[in-house]
Amino acid sequence: MITLYDAPRCPYCARVRIVLAEKGVEYETVEIDLADRPDWIYEKNPLGKVPILEEGPFVLPESEVIMEYLEELYPAPALLPEDPAHRAVARLHIQRFDDNLGDAYYAFRRGDDHGAQRLAHCLSFFERNIGRWADRFTLAEIAYVPWLIRLQELLGFDLSPFPTIVERLEKLYERPSVAAERDVVAALAR
Repeated sequence: MITLYDAPRCPYCARVRIVLAEKGVEYETVEIDLADRPDWIYEKNPLGKVPILEEGPFVLPESEVIMEYLEELYPAPALLPEDPAHRAVARLHIQRFDDNLGDAYYAFRRGDDHGAQRLAHCLSFFERNIGRWADRFTLAEIAYVPWLIRLQELLGFDLSPFPTIVERLEKLYERPSVAAERDVVAALAR
């Protein structure tokens, strides 16, 4: 049985929860309080970060790596395109997200000077390019969607200047895996 060391508020953990749901994989959850991490978590990941996937003696941290591992372990339904070039582009979108939009999100959440402007700049790039890769649900979209849900539902960020993002997000809420994540975020907002 797979165990996921998880934190509901963590968008990186949300990525893994969405992939597990899409693949129909049953798993157990060990919830980690990010404000008071247990000492033993550092034995599973020296950085003390979640998510961590564990199956028997096999322990794997880092959401991007876990998503790819699950894609290989459970190939259906496919969450990466068949074509190697398209798979590479999906991976590139994930990396660019982590290097840009993820950092801007956290700057906004912390209330950093110009955090909202930085976030809007990143979202405008995303808005212009979403049509290039959002024709089918892939790991790239799964990498982005937890942050978009949290921006809209938890942090009250106005996404209306980004109508393509809003339209795509509304369509994604029809997927049970994404709707379940929206419910997780709604519970955090209470």
